[in-house]
Amino acid sequence: MYIHYRDRSVSYNVPVIMGIVNVTPDSFSDGGKNYIIDDALSSVEKMVGTGVDIVDIGGESSRPGADRISEDEEIRRVIPLIKGIKKEFDVRVSIDTTKESVARLAVEEAGADIINDISALKGSLRMAETVSELNVPVVLMHMKGKPKDMQNDPFYNDVVEELFSFFKERIDFSIGKGIKRDRIIIDPGIGFGKRVEDNVQILKNLKRFTELGLPLLIGLSRKSFLGKISGENNPAMRGAETITADIISIINGASILRVHDVENCIRSIKILKELVPEIDS
Repeated sequence: MYIHYRDRSVSYNVPVIMGIVNVTPDSFSDGGKNYIIDDALSSVEKMVGTGVDIVDIGGESSRPGADRISEDEEIRRVIPLIKGIKKEFDVRVSIDTTKESVARLAVEEAGADIINDISALKGSLRMAETVSELNVPVVLMHMKGKPKDMQNDPFYNDVVEELFSFFKERIDFSIGKGIKRDRIIIDPGIGFGKRVEDNVQILKNLKRFTELGLPLLIGLSRKSFLGKISGENNPAMRGAETITADIISIINGASILRVHDVENCIRSIKILKELVPEIDS
């Protein structure tokens, strides 16, 4: 699989591993362990050492019920960290933000390589134009509602087809704003305004989204729907659940995995590729 960056196209073995580093005091998964920049850099160092492809930096929590933070606060959290990562490590960086100003500073000033927008370019008035001007890859994610209210009784008649139609519209919109098709990545937004049964149907039917001909990112690491299925209430203890669901996602067509536990994810994929060699083809 290729991801087309500004300077060159990079060929990756599938799946591409995107490591999560949340610079927030209230992360649902790690309780804010990367809120201090030195701690975050240590986490990145470990990910790079185990073979991560991309590091995804987020400064605003998107957990269910989360409140928004100011633009200035988000910039304060993420820009120094991205600069530190680009200075210390040879790794691609994704900025997880819905704010146009944060995205622009992250790319132009700090050196970020990808914009990961959970609002699919709806969160800021000029985000689409900014992505086009910066000419970087962008992740378009589906979310019903906003983090504050997205889990307040979400409902779909046919979740797979509704998401498929959503992506067709967002892709057309993006291209109409000047974003190159080969810069677009899609993410069905597991856990973002979805019930357990919706998440399950999406994962079972990922091949439907591959018909759009774009890289498919899946982010389900430690999420609550996995705990509801297995009975594990502690997000940090959902490693087995995450790896199982990630493996199913790869088999069903995912090309990028967004994960907390990079090392165990990579180890499990080595086994998968040995047993199912066509995954690498």
